[in-house]
Amino acid sequence: MNLAWIELIYIFSSILFILGLKMLGKASTARKGNMVSSIGMAVAIIATLVDQKILSYQSIAIGILIGTAIGAWAAQRIQMTSMPEMIALFNGSGGIASLLVGWSEFRANESFDAVTAIAIYAAVLIGGMTFTGSLIAYGKLSERMTSKAVVFAGQKYVNILMILILLVGVGVFAFTGQLDPSIFLVILILSLLLGILSVLPIGGADMPVVISLLNSYSGIAASAAGFIIMNKVLIVAGSLVGASGIILTQLMCKSMNRSLSNVLFSGFASAKKSEGLVFTGEARPISAEDSYMLLEAARSVLIIPGYGMAVAQAQHVVRELADQLELNGTEVRFVIHPVAGRMPGHMNVLLAEANVSYDQLVEPDDVNPNMEMIDVTLVVGANDVVNPAARMDKTSPLFGMPIIDVDRAKACIVLKRSMKPGFAGVDNPLFFNNGTRMLLGDAKASISALVAEFKST
Repeated sequence: MNLAWIELIYIFSSILFILGLKMLGKASTARKGNMVSSIGMAVAIIATLVDQKILSYQSIAIGILIGTAIGAWAAQRIQMTSMPEMIALFNGSGGIASLLVGWSEFRANESFDAVTAIAIYAAVLIGGMTFTGSLIAYGKLSERMTSKAVVFAGQKYVNILMILILLVGVGVFAFTGQLDPSIFLVILILSLLLGILSVLPIGGADMPVVISLLNSYSGIAASAAGFIIMNKVLIVAGSLVGASGIILTQLMCKSMNRSLSNVLFSGFASAKKSEGLVFTGEARPISAEDSYMLLEAARSVLIIPGYGMAVAQAQHVVRELADQLELNGTEVRFVIHPVAGRMPGHMNVLLAEANVSYDQLVEPDDVNPNMEMIDVTLVVGANDVVNPAARMDKTSPLFGMPIIDVDRAKACIVLKRSMKPGFAGVDNPLFFNNGTRMLLGDAKASISALVAEFKST
């Protein structure tokens, strides 16, 4: 195919990427945006296969078949509760792919110009960090390892030393255009180790920030790989992912009351080692029947979904309850905290799956100023994002984090399996608040009982 046509196709693919990314900015167009971006990538892949001198189409076909089979199997098997750790693995896969591109290019040539040397180094360094960092994030999100911050004495200094070594390495490589293979291997190992040590000190409550940051890393690594093989569409796609990931990270940091530098230098949990105060008191349980009486009389209800809703797979019955409340003349809104769940947009995805109207979704800033006017807040499996310790306990790791002020409403019903703390491991004084009632048990079963009460009247 003529080179000019290839370039035009790449431009067309880039336009589809940009349009798709724009559509992802709104919940109502996100699905179409994902499809548009996917079409852009398919067109770019086909153009690349036609343009490049392919050694073996048979090997590529086998790879496509294996990858497609794994992807289809994972998509069918994965539960919504496991989506965050799957995203972490996707980020890691992108990182290791970029690392392998850089490594293979290094092995294929003896010397490089400065731009190519920096691109190879960036692909290996950032790709390696993304891969191992994503594996640690996967372990924490899936609870295969502790979700708490893992910190050892002198960890910051170890990280700083590795960063200095890596900076010296890139300087030497860029200036000379050559690097001893054994030194290059050391650089590769350090990049993998730095990814581990960068994510280990980060506690579970901060995982949404980590996911968005690792997503950005994978994009930057892909862009570097594009410079290595001089593929314009890969450069554009990687840049878009990297830039959007950084923007999302900043939004997540704001939602967690964290600075971006705090994220980059692993200062989350090491900066605040206190577990906060231990809150005790008498929790007031409530039955589904009494909860119905409270909700039936309410004129305004806020539903606050959290990870517990995902675990119970209760999103559909939650929507059904909202429908029943609206039939009863109640104003119902869903308050989505930006870091609710285990990844950015986790709750939005669940509610979209249940066909909850986008018009019913609001942010904490939309309701907090008038929370005292709300009759009932219904907390479905959320914990850290409604924890008043973020306002009142200066020793708490959550202190300063903007929350949903459900404790200021006239009444609050909390649906949980038990009285245990949330993913951050911080006690929640909301459970012992005078206006709070605890509806303990499986959220799906509890809400189904509420729906049955409404339908029986």
